[in-house]
Amino acid sequence: MTKPAEQTDRISRRQVNKFEERRRLLAEGALQTLAERGYARTSLREIAQNTDFSHGTLHYYFRDKVELITYCVRQYKAQCVQRYDDIVATAQSADELARSFADGLAVTLEQDALLHRLWYDLRSQSLFEESFRADVAEIDESLERMIWRIVTRYAELAGQEPTCASGMAYATFDGLFQQALLRHLSGSELALDGLRRGALRLLDHVVFA
Repeated sequence: MTKPAEQTDRISRRQVNKFEERRRLLAEGALQTLAERGYARTSLREIAQNTDFSHGTLHYYFRDKVELITYCVRQYKAQCVQRYDDIVATAQSADELARSFADGLAVTLEQDALLHRLWYDLRSQSLFEESFRADVAEIDESLERMIWRIVTRYAELAGQEPTCASGMAYATFDGLFQQALLRHLSGSELALDGLRRGALRLLDHVVFA
């Protein structure tokens, strides 16, 4: 027989799960509007006007646009990390890993340019708004760990050791990606291939230099 306390606990967990699932769905619906308009030009009311959600609904699930935008970016970047972790898990050679990684960067740049722009917007805003800093730092750390898993696995498959520290590897690849994003948003037809070639060269540099 189920004890009242156990039943209450299960109901409570269900309510929490439903609340979180609703937040996830709302964030997915709002993400494109945020990506198109950016942080400074977007309010919860404007997001509501461009989605199927009411302003009241958004405000119920998210305290303000700071909470919404950080939730959206955190969700998207977690998906990115998983994508590259799958490359690390399945690559059988250094060359396969390098090419899959370089192609993955180019694909996500082409398909999700506005979402990456939103991330850099959020990171820039964190220089001025303290409310962003903890979330940005946590996302940044997860991306650094992801890049380091790529680098260390590539070095392992190549029978080498990384020639730089984790922070330097992340800063280098992040700089390459951000510059490619700027060129791509400016209409450069060379941005994607340049990103691929740059990623391949950088992997060699951080392992064989």
